[in-house]
Amino acid sequence: MLDRIPQDFVDKIAVVLVCDDASTDSTHDQAINYQKSSNLPLNIVRHSENRGYGGNQKFGYRWAIDNEMDVVVLLHGDGQYAPEEIPRMVGPILANTADVVFGSRMMQRSKAIKGGMPLYKFIGNIFLTTTQNLLTGVRLSEWHTGYRAYRVRSVNNVAFEANSNYFDFDTQIILQMIGSQQRITELQIPTFYGEEISRVNTIKYGLQILGHTIKYSIRQRIVKRS
Repeated sequence: MLDRIPQDFVDKIAVVLVCDDASTDSTHDQAINYQKSSNLPLNIVRHSENRGYGGNQKFGYRWAIDNEMDVVVLLHGDGQYAPEEIPRMVGPILANTADVVFGSRMMQRSKAIKGGMPLYKFIGNIFLTTTQNLLTGVRLSEWHTGYRAYRVRSVNNVAFEANSNYFDFDTQIILQMIGSQQRITELQIPTFYGEEISRVNTIKYGLQILGHTIKYSIRQRIVKRS
């Protein structure tokens, strides 16, 4: 998958942080072997204990902050999101027109279905996104993409390390970005669903993110009244 990063963009990348979250497969060994023949600036990390989806992101963002990076991109390793889109993802941040960029599969919903998004995820995505928009007063086409770019300074300005280690981390950090008035931009990205296995408990995830969003909405109304 890393081979798909555009070669004319490689020299703009400071580091590709590969995080093996205590996996039981050969991810780490394959990354080491790949590093030997790649021109990418890889930094391979293997956690001794599983940190969870959110915990792994916390590690990556803290690493970016401590190493004085300017922009950080979250790219899942399952091939669901296209590495070819990285230059587009960071473009608005580099142009200083955005602090956060979300790669949305739902700006053109028909393309999400054509890309193989399961119907239950498609319907759930629309329901949750619509509800969260109503609760927060924003107009995102998708709250649930895993393809994101952040200005590192913006991440450092919120308490992301206090967030969940589970999949609801993604909603929590969006709420933090909205609350801290960061400029958010969405870009249409292609949708690819293969044979990857989802680890998300759909009901648990839905209830958790709605809970976070409702609490945020209540806090914001209290602040406005005070």
